[in-house]
Amino acid sequence: MSKAFVRETEDSDDDDGPEFAPLPQGTKNYITPSGYRRLKEEFDRLWKVERPQLVQTIAWAASNGDRSENGDYIYGKKRLREIDRRIRFLSKRMDNAEVIDPAERGECDQVFFGATVTVLHGDGSERRYSIVGVDEADAGRGLVSWVAPLARALLKAREGDAVTLRTPGGVEELEVLEVRYVALETGSAA
Repeated sequence: MSKAFVRETEDSDDDDGPEFAPLPQGTKNYITPSGYRRLKEEFDRLWKVERPQLVQTIAWAASNGDRSENGDYIYGKKRLREIDRRIRFLSKRMDNAEVIDPAERGECDQVFFGATVTVLHGDGSERRYSIVGVDEADAGRGLVSWVAPLARALLKAREGDAVTLRTPGGVEELEVLEVRYVALETGSAA
């Protein structure tokens, strides 16, 4: 049967679509305090502000009569499904979250979740990365998810160790120069 005759459901519960970072099966959602705070703020904004306003708009649009050609109603319902999907996703992530504050670790020269690591790359460049939760990752700011290949290569390494990073572009040797545990601000840079 042609796809033209099959109505695909718009109310899918697939919260792990391509825009959501997957967690390894059976693991906790490790996250820093600022990352958890950001998820909670987004949840609260959607649940307490955007959703009630949208429901009010949809109710108004529905009271205008014919819903089949009512743009406010049609697009409002679509946006409501998107908000509800995001609320379910955030709720699941927060329920499964294990908040780890890197600043509480103290002095440690070994790389674990929350570490800020200075690395010497094979081309002689020094870069600093912080190992954070999957919902906080932002490569442009040096925030690397703990499940990323770079973080996996660095985990459990100590200052002075050389680690091997395997990428699709080849193998690179990295030297761990410094490991620090400090409070991280992983919120948006905007």
